[in-house]
Amino acid sequence: MNAGSRVLSKPIRTVLRWQMLATVALTLLAGALGGVHGALSATLGGAVSISAGWVSGLVAATGNGESAGGGLLTALKAEAVKLGVIASLLGIVLVGYAEVEVPVFLGSFMLTVLIFSMAFFVR
Repeated sequence: MNAGSRVLSKPIRTVLRWQMLATVALTLLAGALGGVHGALSATLGGAVSISAGWVSGLVAATGNGESAGGGLLTALKAEAVKLGVIASLLGIVLVGYAEVEVPVFLGSFMLTVLIFSMAFFVR
């Protein structure tokens, strides 16, 4: 475990693990049904969400949570960073990978984003 993952809260680490497992499962399924480009598209879709969640978790962990206002500001910063990372990585993949299978890519991305929202329910 590296230093970056040690500062993340247990719920964030848990949902990142769930996202990785879902990405692996979707990669295997897409690879079996759609070949190499399907598998890579599913992997990239999950990787976009995992990367954004990890960066967002780092921003949240380094923020000021001493007051209600500080905690809210930290949460808003983390969410803004997450959206920026998502937009950037989606653009990079969609522009840079001509053979991307868009339904597989976006499906994997959306499923892993939904999984990340489960962090609220993890104790």
